[in-house]
Amino acid sequence: MSQRIRLGVNGAGGRMGQRIVALAAKDPAFEVAAALESPTAPTLGRDAGELAGIGHIGVPVTSELGERVDVIIDFSMPTGTAAAAALCADRQIPLVVATTGIDGQPREAVLSAAQVTPVLLSPSMSLAVNLTMKLVRDAARILKNVPEGVDVEIIERHHRFKEDAPSGTALRFGQIVAEEMNQTEHVHGRHGRVGQRPHHEIGYHALRTGDNVGEHTIVFGLIGETIDVSVKGHTRDSYAYGALAAAKFLVTKKAGLYNMNDVLGLGE
Repeated sequence: MSQRIRLGVNGAGGRMGQRIVALAAKDPAFEVAAALESPTAPTLGRDAGELAGIGHIGVPVTSELGERVDVIIDFSMPTGTAAAAALCADRQIPLVVATTGIDGQPREAVLSAAQVTPVLLSPSMSLAVNLTMKLVRDAARILKNVPEGVDVEIIERHHRFKEDAPSGTALRFGQIVAEEMNQTEHVHGRHGRVGQRPHHEIGYHALRTGDNVGEHTIVFGLIGETIDVSVKGHTRDSYAYGALAAAKFLVTKKAGLYNMNDVLGLGE
């Protein structure tokens, strides 16, 4: 590996891919070496730096990887993630999966790649979100034995263009709470005469408004008091910075599956 990390960006033509290119180009630890997109992308052939608004960097957007890279960050769509995972498995390139909503065959491709190359998979690249997950786990662990019971609701807000709901991050918050407090039901919104709220469920509520980059609030409702644990993103750069931190972490690791807790040293 060269002194600077040679970075490939899969999904370089998208909003997040452009921010990865822009921020990596300013980071002395990185050299943007490849910008990848789907074979039908309208951005093919354009300079990745010009596309990202930072000027010419001499890296064209292509549909195939012709350059040597030390790590790839995938910020694309699930089908693009599957293709990136297959490529990284074949060439044993470390892969940071920052695409959300990974399930089914794309997820299988990612897990398969982790058998032969280091792969980092996380429902959110945000450093603040992942720290908040640790705080929520600690809170759930402490509150699970409250005699009167604790009701947990998860509220998330994202921009109008987001296609999946609830967000992968909201679902991960719910999974963390359920692991600690043993809830067995996950309810997505409520409508009509649904009856008294049972203690064994977690409620999810997804808001889609304007250009909101992401907010999550985990509500722990006790009798007589409430705890809200909230994390709010102000710009998409928070996800980009997290992905770059993950790439720096992953590039020296052995084959296996990693997450942002490993990057932050948080444990489980």
